[in-house]
Formats: sequence, C-alpha cells, structure tokens
Amino acid sequence: MSETWELGFRWISLITFLPLLGAIVVLLIDRAKELTIRVVSLITTVITFALSIPLFFLYQPSGSKLYMVEPAVDWIPRFGIKYFVGIDGISLLLILLTTFLGPIVILQSWRYIDKKVKEYHFAMLFLETAMIGVFAALDLFLFYLFWEAMLIPMYLIIGVWGGEKRIYAALKFFIYTMVGSVLMLAAIIFQYFAVGKSSFDYFAFVQASRQMAFHVQTWLFLAYALAFAIKVPMFPFHTWLPDAHTEAPTAGSVILAGVLLKMGTYGFIRFAMPMFPYAAHKFAPVICVLAIIGIIYGALVSMVQKDVKRLVAFSSVSHLGFVMLGLFVFTLQGVQGSILQMINHGLSTGALFLLVGILYERRHTRMIADFGGISKVMPAFAAIFMIVALSSIGLPGTNGFIGEFLILLGSFKAKKIYAVFAGTGVILAAVYMLWMYQRVMFGEITHPENEKLEDLNLREFAYLVPILVFIFWIGFYPNTFLKKMEPSAQAFLTTMESGSSYVQTLTADELARLRGEDVVEVTSEVVR
Repeated sequence: MSETWELGFRWISLITFLPLLGAIVVLLIDRAKELTIRVVSLITTVITFALSIPLFFLYQPSGSKLYMVEPAVDWIPRFGIKYFVGIDGISLLLILLTTFLGPIVILQSWRYIDKKVKEYHFAMLFLETAMIGVFAALDLFLFYLFWEAMLIPMYLIIGVWGGEKRIYAALKFFIYTMVGSVLMLAAIIFQYFAVGKSSFDYFAFVQASRQMAFHVQTWLFLAYALAFAIKVPMFPFHTWLPDAHTEAPTAGSVILAGVLLKMGTYGFIRFAMPMFPYAAHKFAPVICVLAIIGIIYGALVSMVQKDVKRLVAFSSVSHLGFVMLGLFVFTLQGVQGSILQMINHGLSTGALFLLVGILYERRHTRMIADFGGISKVMPAFAAIFMIVALSSIGLPGTNGFIGEFLILLGSFKAKKIYAVFAGTGVILAAVYMLWMYQRVMFGEITHPENEKLEDLNLREFAYLVPILVFIFWIGFYPNTFLKKMEPSAQAFLTTMESGSSYVQTLTADELARLRGEDVVEVTSEVVR
C-alpha cells in the first residue's frame, strides 16, 4: 500500500467541521434576522473555501507517499474505531469542488429561499461538513457515518424546499440510497471481523480484503458496488435521480449534481476497486456495458424532455456513464479522464442548473415551450448559457472536452468498441443541448411574459463568473489539475494490476485454497 506523511496542523479537520460550526451559529440566531443568517452562512462557506485552497499547495506527493494524513485519534478504542482523515490527489480535487460550490449555492438561494430560512441554511452547512467528511475519511466507520449523515439534510432540502412532488422525490432518494447503504454496512462489518476485530482502518481493510477467498471478494464487491452504483447513479439504478433533480430547489440540484453523485464514483475508485481488484476485473466488462448503455440512454431520453430541468437531469446519467467507463477500462488516460470529468460535471451541470433556476425565478416555469427569443431580452444570460452548454457538450477549449477526450482515448486503448459506442454519446449530447438552446433562446418572443425579463444581476454574475473561469482554465490548461491526480491515478492502476497478476502467480494449491475458504483472518497495520 501507499505510504503516508502526516500533516502537522489539523487543516483537513478544520475545513471539514467549519461549516458545522457555522450551522451551530445559525441555530443561535433569531429566525427573524434572515439577513444575518444569510450573511453568516455566506461568510462561513467563503472562509471554508479559502482555507481549502492551501491544501492544493500543501499536497506534494513524492515517491510512494501519496496520502497526506492527520495523526489518527482513538475515538472508540474498544472497537478499534479511530478519527482518521487524509487526502490524496483524488479526494483533494473533490474537496475543493465541494468547498467551491458552497458559497455559490448560498448566493443562489439569497432571494429564492424565503421560508424556513434558518433551517435551510443549517441544512446546507451541515450537508457541506458531511460531504467533505466522506472524501476525507480513512476509517471505514467514520466514512459510513459521514455517508449516512449526508442523507438527512439532503432529504430535508428536497422534501421541504422542493417542488410540488417533493415528498415523493425525497422519499425515493432516501429509500434508494438506504438500500445500498445497508448492504455496504454489512460488508464493512464482515471486513471488520476479517481484520481480527482490531480496526476499521482503510489501509488495513485493503490489505485484508485482497487476501480473502475469491467468492467472498465477489460478494463484498457487489455489496459496495450496489451502494455506489445507486449514488452515481448507473443504469439501471438511475430512476431516483430525475425526480430528485426536478423537485429539488436549484441549490439542492447543484449540490446533488456537483458533489453527491461524485460520492458514488469516488466510492468505486477509493473503496470497491482497490479492496477487491479480482472482482473489479471480473465485473469490468459488465460495468463498461452498463456505462455505455447509460451514456446513450441518458442522451436519448434528454432529447425528448419538455422540462429543461429534467433534460439537464437526464444528461447527468449520460455524463456519469463516461466517468464509470473511464474507471473500468483500467488505463491511465481513462482514470485521469474520469477523475477530471467528475470535476467537470460538477462545474458544467451545476452551472446549467443555476441558469435554469434563474429562468424559473423569473417565469415560474421550466417548460421549453414557454420560452423562445430569450436572447433578445437577456443577452448576457444567453451568452453564459451558450458557454456552459458547449462545455457540457465537450467543445474543444472547454473543460468537458478534456475529460471526455481522455476517457475515449483510454477506452480506445482498452477496447475499441467501447470508444465507438461511447463516442455516440458526444454526438447525441450536441443534439439535445443545442436543440434545447435553440428553442429557448432563439426565434420570436411568442409569450408576452418573456418580453420584459430582467437580465443577469450582480449577484448572479458573482456566482456564475467563477464557474466560467474554471471551465476555460481546465479547457486550456488542464495540467494544473492532472499533475495533482496523476500519482494517485497511477497508484490506483498499479493496485488493480497487481490484484489481477496476483491471481496468475498463485500455485494450484494456493488457488484452490482461496477459492475454497470463506475468509482469511488477517490483521494488518497501517503503512506509514
């Protein structure tokens, strides 16, 4: 396993729990002081993002030292549970994405959320702590705690501040996620006994899991994979997503697309695949086929949507299919493209939801047929919408192109037919996105309500322009981010390759033993 080096100051913990501190402060403020609540929430998220930026420069992998960790603290010693957090090049970028979107969703909600303002901002800040914790946790008990804690505020955000069918959408989101989570919990408990009931440490789990009987690895992988596939969501576990996106308030949709879906793909690359490389290779062809089906299916369904927000929601199924494909072709280009595409999707699709929210705030409708000619009265809005739409399609010069190109390149190296079918998703994306843009922005204004629509105001520019900066930054100079993730991506591939080659080097007796045992009892120490 990769070695770690300790971060002297508990910087990761500070970033993780600062939003929770802000949430507690919000609870102490009189609910009548809505402006104060909004200001405190905004300041908290801005400071959290500012404090997360130094992590980008502090993280300097060298040799086999890929994880920057904080000293582990005994939390529940009786069960070997520790407070143990750290980052590598993958989780670093996802934490930065999470903290970057924090101030954006608070600004977006400034005028839109006008009921239960105190409870809403508490839920948002609590959710940010849970999301950062998921990406930072290196103790499986701690990871599961953050994973489940995230469900509560997201359920409330959809169910309380969502649309007409918000209760149905919130329950569907909660039930789907809980089903997968329970299976993952069972797998974690099984692994805990496999390491001699001594630790929930991530590194110990990886070492012990790789020595389990193959059929045990297979079942455990499936338990993790189902939980993560639902969260991605992969076809055919995607049906909760369009309803959740459509009914959630705009900020909820941004967080859902920008961060929560990435927990699924992150779960695969951090837990399911390194722990069970034999099973990951075994199921790779099936997952690649399902990913390609999701790419094409999501694009085709997007084409027939009448609700622009639902169109963007189904496009997420297609885009996340690219991410899953890149992970399971086991090439450096594919893996790096997948990690970068996680960030790209959070930026581009998050921006699309913000833009759709702006339209809804002004017109209180999301039906494509209710628009037309909007560019004549909202030229700045139309220009930004075009840039974001092109980045979602993957136009060269934008972030989307880099991610999809790397994924298709890696897929072509692994199996050409994968790249051919996945490439059709790029073409279909251009069809549904540009066709939607044409119907909303061009033509004559046929509805009188659209004639006096207000263009973007200063607050809306404030949360859209930073996203545009990163769209072009990644599009023109992706190396800023690729070089941070490359050592971790290469180590991930080495782990996967060693797991596959390990099977080939076993003697007949060793192979028979691993095929016949229920579990191998192994106690492993963390490699530091």
